[in-house]
Amino acid sequence: MRLLWCNLATDADDPLLGFGTRWIAAVARRVERLDVLTMRSGRDELPPNVRVFSVGKELGYSEPRRALVFYRHLARILTEGVDGCFSHMIPVFSAMAAPLLKMAGVPLVTWYAHPSRTRTLMLAHHLSTRMVASVASAYPYRHDKLIVLGQGIDTDLYHPDPAQHPDDPPILLCAGRLSPVKDHPTLLQAAALLRDQGHLPFQVVIVGGPATPRDHQYVAGLHEQVERLGLSKIVHFVPATPPEALPGWYRRCTVHVNLTPAGFGDKVAWESMACGRVCVAANPGFGETFGQHANALLFPHRDAARLTERLAAVLTLSASQRSAIGADLRAQVVRLHSLDRLAGRIVGLFDELRVPLATTSVGGRHA
Repeated sequence: MRLLWCNLATDADDPLLGFGTRWIAAVARRVERLDVLTMRSGRDELPPNVRVFSVGKELGYSEPRRALVFYRHLARILTEGVDGCFSHMIPVFSAMAAPLLKMAGVPLVTWYAHPSRTRTLMLAHHLSTRMVASVASAYPYRHDKLIVLGQGIDTDLYHPDPAQHPDDPPILLCAGRLSPVKDHPTLLQAAALLRDQGHLPFQVVIVGGPATPRDHQYVAGLHEQVERLGLSKIVHFVPATPPEALPGWYRRCTVHVNLTPAGFGDKVAWESMACGRVCVAANPGFGETFGQHANALLFPHRDAARLTERLAAVLTLSASQRSAIGADLRAQVVRLHSLDRLAGRIVGLFDELRVPLATTSVGGRHA
């Protein structure tokens, strides 16, 4: 099988999108050839059967020039032959490629896991053969074409290390980009409540960085909130790190906190669980992974008081109790969201699409 893969960035060092190179490598091991058509490229470290074609954003190309380069690369790839196209979080590429793919009889599968329902997404939905996402709640448009594939966590990279124990005092970790949707102010409010309730010592570590000018303003507001709440000795900010450095932070923490609301498939939560750590989350979409622990680990979005209760409960558990919960969570990630499972599902889906498509809807089923 020969596949075309479209994405935003192919760069192993990108702190937000670097995981994509591991996805590509995992799928490449299951196919004859994989061509990547990417908005920008960097260090890739990919198997020899992968070719990367960038449209030149890293070179400063204008949008019209990038469009021309896109179609030049796409024409070459289609001329050489391709059996399917997988478009990851870039619906604009799906919309641009769809007419040529349709003429060539190439099925188009578009991955989208974000609450933003744009016109470009809706167009990509109608032009795609199938839509896929990590969990059904992360897809904001119609589910008539949706198939749930899981998140694709590299459980070989993100794994427990018996030699690495949580820090003392315990770390309440929050990893990911610094953006308003991540709702760090609720974590800071909860930290102040924990302190006032006498749950010291503990420390809050926020790992990540801003991605947009608006995010820089948001970060400045977080630092102001830390000073206002008197948390400067408790809360620590760590710059964004490459994916390979994150497992060390997950293993150092006692609990990972994810504050994004419903509608997001925030991979850092699954990464922390894959490292055997307890995770509390505001997004009910994690309920399936939490399994029997869901009632103890979910809290309402922007509810600092309930988050404080969840964190206090985790901190009062024994180390062995937290380890047992962490082991359960890792097992769930391996079962539902491992990269090996995802890669197999992607290739299997294109195998299915080689036969005439069914006329009935798929309605958000699991692949």
